[in-house]
Amino acid sequence: MDLPAAGEADGIPSAGSSYLQPGRVDPATLAARTALPQDTVRALLAGEEPLRDTVNDRVRARISTLAAARLASSNRRMADLAAKMYTRFGVSPMWARQVCDGKKVPNVELLHELVGFFGVEGEAFFTLPADEALSQVLRKIIARFEDDPLQALMDQYGVRSTDLRMHGSLSRRQLERLLEGVFHSVTTDEEGER
Repeated sequence: MDLPAAGEADGIPSAGSSYLQPGRVDPATLAARTALPQDTVRALLAGEEPLRDTVNDRVRARISTLAAARLASSNRRMADLAAKMYTRFGVSPMWARQVCDGKKVPNVELLHELVGFFGVEGEAFFTLPADEALSQVLRKIIARFEDDPLQALMDQYGVRSTDLRMHGSLSRRQLERLLEGVFHSVTTDEEGER
Protein backbone atom coordinates (compact mmCIF):
# COMPACT_ATOMS: atom_id res chain seq x y z
CA MET A 1 0.00 0.00 0.00
CA ASP A 2 1.64 3.22 -1.12
CA LEU A 3 0.57 6.36 0.72
CA PRO A 4 2.35 9.63 1.38
CA ALA A 5 3.70 10.23 4.85
CA ALA A 6 2.13 12.30 7.61
CA GLY A 7 3.49 13.39 10.95
CA GLU A 8 1.55 13.92 14.17
CA ALA A 9 1.04 11.79 17.25
CA ASP A 10 -2.46 12.82 18.45
CA GLY A 11 -1.63 11.80 22.02
CA ILE A 12 -1.52 8.09 21.26
CA PRO A 13 1.71 6.16 21.72
CA SER A 14 3.67 6.12 18.49
CA ALA A 15 6.78 4.32 17.35
CA GLY A 16 8.12 7.32 15.47
CA SER A 17 7.40 10.82 14.32
CA SER A 18 5.30 9.79 11.34
CA TYR A 19 2.57 7.27 10.64
CA LEU A 20 3.95 6.49 7.25
CA GLN A 21 7.34 6.63 5.70
CA PRO A 22 7.79 7.91 2.15
CA GLY A 23 6.24 5.40 -0.23
CA ARG A 24 5.17 2.83 2.37
CA VAL A 25 3.04 2.24 5.42
CA ASP A 26 4.86 1.96 8.75
CA PRO A 27 3.23 -1.04 10.51
CA ALA A 28 5.02 -0.39 13.82
CA THR A 29 3.57 3.10 14.11
CA LEU A 30 0.13 2.00 12.97
CA ALA A 31 0.27 -0.82 15.53
CA ALA A 32 1.05 1.70 18.26
CA ARG A 33 -1.76 4.01 17.11
CA THR A 34 -4.30 1.18 17.18
CA ALA A 35 -2.91 -0.87 20.10
CA LEU A 36 -2.87 -3.86 17.74
CA PRO A 37 0.00 -6.32 17.34
CA GLN A 38 2.33 -5.48 14.44
CA ASP A 39 1.70 -8.88 12.89
CA THR A 40 -2.02 -8.13 12.83
CA VAL A 41 -1.43 -4.74 11.18
CA ARG A 42 0.85 -6.31 8.57
CA ALA A 43 -1.69 -9.03 7.84
CA LEU A 44 -4.53 -6.54 7.48
CA LEU A 45 -2.45 -4.31 5.20
CA ALA A 46 -1.73 -7.38 3.07
CA GLY A 47 -5.49 -7.92 2.72
CA GLU A 48 -5.82 -10.85 5.09
CA GLU A 49 -8.94 -11.36 7.18
CA PRO A 50 -8.65 -10.40 10.85
CA LEU A 51 -8.60 -13.13 13.46
CA ARG A 52 -11.93 -13.77 15.10
CA ASP A 53 -12.05 -12.51 18.66
CA THR A 54 -14.59 -11.30 21.18
CA VAL A 55 -15.15 -7.76 22.40
CA ASN A 56 -13.75 -8.80 25.79
CA ASP A 57 -10.60 -10.15 24.12
CA ARG A 58 -10.12 -6.84 22.27
CA VAL A 59 -10.67 -4.73 25.37
CA ARG A 60 -8.21 -6.77 27.45
CA ALA A 61 -5.57 -6.82 24.71
CA ARG A 62 -5.72 -3.10 23.94
CA ILE A 63 -5.65 -2.01 27.56
CA SER A 64 -2.70 -4.32 28.15
CA THR A 65 -0.90 -2.87 25.11
CA LEU A 66 -1.54 0.72 26.20
CA ALA A 67 -0.45 -0.02 29.76
CA ALA A 68 2.76 -1.68 28.54
CA ALA A 69 3.48 1.30 26.27
CA ARG A 70 2.91 3.74 29.13
CA LEU A 71 5.19 1.75 31.43
CA ALA A 72 7.90 1.52 28.78
CA SER A 73 7.81 5.25 28.03
CA SER A 74 7.79 6.32 31.69
CA ASN A 75 10.20 3.71 33.11
CA ARG A 76 7.62 3.01 35.80
CA ARG A 77 6.49 -0.26 37.32
CA MET A 78 3.06 -1.83 37.10
CA ALA A 79 2.61 -1.13 40.82
CA ASP A 80 2.98 2.61 40.07
CA LEU A 81 0.39 2.46 37.31
CA ALA A 82 -2.00 0.48 39.52
CA ALA A 83 -1.55 3.01 42.33
CA LYS A 84 -2.30 5.87 39.93
CA MET A 85 -5.49 4.12 38.81
CA TYR A 86 -6.45 3.50 42.44
CA THR A 87 -6.05 7.19 43.23
CA ARG A 88 -7.85 8.38 40.12
CA PHE A 89 -10.66 5.83 39.81
CA GLY A 90 -10.98 4.27 43.27
CA VAL A 91 -10.39 0.71 42.06
CA SER A 92 -8.19 -1.57 44.10
CA PRO A 93 -4.55 -1.77 43.04
CA MET A 94 -4.96 -5.53 42.51
CA TRP A 95 -7.96 -5.02 40.20
CA ALA A 96 -6.13 -2.23 38.34
CA ARG A 97 -3.11 -4.48 37.84
CA GLN A 98 -5.29 -7.31 36.51
CA VAL A 99 -7.02 -4.93 34.09
CA CYS A 100 -3.69 -3.53 32.88
CA ASP A 101 -2.24 -7.03 32.54
CA GLY A 102 -5.19 -8.01 30.32
CA LYS A 103 -6.51 -10.56 32.80
CA LYS A 104 -9.75 -8.77 33.69
CA VAL A 105 -12.28 -6.77 31.68
CA PRO A 106 -13.16 -3.39 33.19
CA ASN A 107 -16.78 -2.44 33.73
CA VAL A 108 -18.35 0.18 31.46
CA GLU A 109 -17.67 3.04 33.89
CA LEU A 110 -13.99 2.20 34.22
CA LEU A 111 -13.67 1.67 30.47
CA HIS A 112 -15.09 5.16 29.99
CA GLU A 113 -12.51 6.55 32.46
CA LEU A 114 -9.69 4.68 30.73
CA VAL A 115 -10.45 6.61 27.53
CA GLY A 116 -9.16 9.78 29.17
CA PHE A 117 -6.50 7.99 31.19
CA PHE A 118 -4.84 6.59 28.06
CA GLY A 119 -5.75 9.52 25.81
CA VAL A 120 -7.69 7.58 23.19
CA GLU A 121 -10.80 8.57 21.23
CA GLY A 122 -13.82 6.96 22.85
CA GLU A 123 -14.66 3.52 24.12
CA ALA A 124 -14.75 2.23 20.55
CA PHE A 125 -10.93 2.38 20.56
CA PHE A 126 -11.03 -0.62 22.87
CA THR A 127 -13.93 -2.47 21.26
CA LEU A 128 -13.60 -2.10 17.47
CA PRO A 129 -12.54 -5.19 15.52
CA ALA A 130 -8.93 -4.98 14.31
CA ASP A 131 -9.80 -4.19 10.69
CA GLU A 132 -12.14 -1.36 11.70
CA ALA A 133 -9.61 0.07 14.17
CA LEU A 134 -6.91 0.14 11.50
CA SER A 135 -9.30 1.58 8.91
CA GLN A 136 -10.24 4.37 11.30
CA VAL A 137 -6.60 5.41 11.74
CA LEU A 138 -5.87 5.16 8.02
CA ARG A 139 -8.93 7.27 7.18
CA LYS A 140 -7.65 10.04 9.46
CA ILE A 141 -4.25 9.94 7.77
CA ILE A 142 -5.77 10.03 4.30
CA ALA A 143 -8.08 12.89 5.33
CA ARG A 144 -5.04 15.00 6.19
CA PHE A 145 -3.85 14.72 2.62
CA GLU A 146 -7.27 15.48 1.22
CA ASP A 147 -7.64 18.55 3.46
CA ASP A 148 -4.20 20.06 2.82
CA PRO A 149 -1.70 17.97 0.87
CA LEU A 150 0.92 20.73 1.01
CA GLN A 151 0.78 20.88 4.82
CA ALA A 152 0.97 17.08 4.99
CA LEU A 153 4.03 17.16 2.72
CA MET A 154 5.67 19.78 4.93
CA ASP A 155 4.86 17.67 8.01
CA GLN A 156 6.41 14.63 6.34
CA TYR A 157 9.73 16.42 5.95
CA GLY A 158 9.65 18.33 9.21
CA VAL A 159 9.13 21.80 7.72
CA ARG A 160 7.57 23.98 10.43
CA SER A 161 6.64 27.07 8.38
CA THR A 162 7.24 28.69 5.03
CA ASP A 163 6.16 31.67 2.93
CA LEU A 164 3.85 30.29 0.24
CA ARG A 165 2.28 33.48 -1.11
CA MET A 166 2.63 32.18 -4.67
CA HIS A 167 4.83 34.99 -5.98
CA GLY A 168 5.44 33.22 -9.28
CA SER A 169 3.34 31.51 -11.88
CA LEU A 170 3.39 27.99 -10.40
CA SER A 171 0.08 26.31 -9.70
CA ARG A 172 -0.43 24.87 -6.21
CA ARG A 173 0.13 21.33 -7.58
CA GLN A 174 3.32 22.39 -9.37
CA LEU A 175 4.56 23.99 -6.15
CA GLU A 176 3.78 20.78 -4.23
CA ARG A 177 5.80 18.72 -6.73
CA LEU A 178 8.69 21.18 -6.61
CA LEU A 179 8.79 21.19 -2.82
CA GLU A 180 8.50 17.41 -2.66
CA GLY A 181 11.54 17.10 -4.93
CA VAL A 182 13.52 19.61 -2.88
CA PHE A 183 12.58 18.02 0.44
CA HIS A 184 13.34 14.55 -0.85
CA SER A 185 16.73 15.56 -2.24
CA VAL A 186 17.92 17.12 1.02
CA THR A 187 16.64 14.38 3.31
CA THR A 188 18.05 11.30 1.57
CA ASP A 189 21.54 9.87 1.63
CA GLU A 190 23.49 8.35 -1.25
CA GLU A 191 21.48 5.10 -1.16
CA GLY A 192 18.18 6.98 -1.25
CA GLU A 193 17.37 6.29 2.41
CA ARG A 194 16.06 8.89 4.84
